[in-house]
Amino acid sequence: MNQQQQAASSTNTRGKHRILAELKRLEQETRFLEEELEKLEKMEKVSAACKELQSIVEVRPDPLLPETNGPVNPSWDRWFEGPQDSKGCRCWIL
Repeated sequence: MNQQQQAASSTNTRGKHRILAELKRLEQETRFLEEELEKLEKMEKVSAACKELQSIVEVRPDPLLPETNGPVNPSWDRWFEGPQDSKGCRCWIL
């Protein structure tokens, strides 16, 4: 066997290995997607699950938000309101 035939043979081997590796990767991906489809087929419809979750969330108040009918401390309101008299306001921001 001469040098050209040896080089061609090694190139063919590497090419076959790449093709087999790609084929194996595609087979793994196919298996993964088939498993995902099986899981999705077994799952309950999303709309039903969302409706159930919405009914639970609507009934319970948010524990992080306090329930108040008015300001807890009325003196804090003055900080969030604009100036009552624009002539009396000498601040540069407003």
